[in-house]
Amino acid sequence: MKLDLESVRSTGNIEFIAKQTVEGFISGLHSSPYHGFSVEFAEHRIYNNGESTRHIDWKVFAKTDKLFTKRYEEETNLRCQILIDISNSMCYPKESNGKVVFSACAAASLAYLLQKQKDAVGIATFAEHIEYQSAIKSTSSHLHTLFNQLNKVLHTEIREGKSGVAQALDTIAQTMSRRSLIIIFSDMFDNIDDLEKLFSALQHLKHNKHEVLLFHVHDSKTETAFEFEDRPYEFVDIETHERVKLHPSQVKEYYKKEIENYFLELKMRCGQYKIDFIKADIHENVEQIIGAYLIKRNKMK
Repeated sequence: MKLDLESVRSTGNIEFIAKQTVEGFISGLHSSPYHGFSVEFAEHRIYNNGESTRHIDWKVFAKTDKLFTKRYEEETNLRCQILIDISNSMCYPKESNGKVVFSACAAASLAYLLQKQKDAVGIATFAEHIEYQSAIKSTSSHLHTLFNQLNKVLHTEIREGKSGVAQALDTIAQTMSRRSLIIIFSDMFDNIDDLEKLFSALQHLKHNKHEVLLFHVHDSKTETAFEFEDRPYEFVDIETHERVKLHPSQVKEYYKKEIENYFLELKMRCGQYKIDFIKADIHENVEQIIGAYLIKRNKMK
């Protein structure tokens, strides 16, 4: 579903959008992309003919010449925490609140999909700190509560304060004791001058044995390609309110090189920490971005 971000913000019903998006690609998935997400190894059990060979312990087979499968606690019930960055930089472009609106719609779609699978899901939003954090449940009434909260996210307004991605991720890592799938929607514009703090926070989540999925939300036209009309502009930092007057052509090549280097470093670090990294361009189709990832994950099972 290609979203008109401005109209979604003013008139969109997040529950309707989620259902439409999910129905668009769920028929192409023959089984749950998250089914079998395991929390802790529990025990071995004898392999039964006809079962999937996916969890056979081949090391035990080599020693005993008998087939045993690994059994896990909570192997059919996924716990998922969806984190949405609602800091000021996510309210760009200002006329549509594009990045935060896109994130809310995508998060609602994933929450709906997970609940359909009887998995437990929760929502947390953050700017400088965690601003809202729900329980993690699998009930229909809980999903309705999440939709109500995401409708509020659609109307997030620019306020004072900066991004605090690293601090928010550290807080989640410290407070979530049970292994879970952590899905992050953020532009990752925290403190670019101190990237190690940001990367350390991502590593903290993995160190605590969470599975982490990062949707890197961005506006490819202006934030990546720096496509502006050939005229002078006054650029205003949406968080610090710092202003600078310049002609885009004066800095375009330098800007593109620096931002591409940052995005590449972020992607490489995610690969290093075994974090799934998905580019989420707000000008693209939400269904395609989420669907392509889920199909890829389904094939990796």
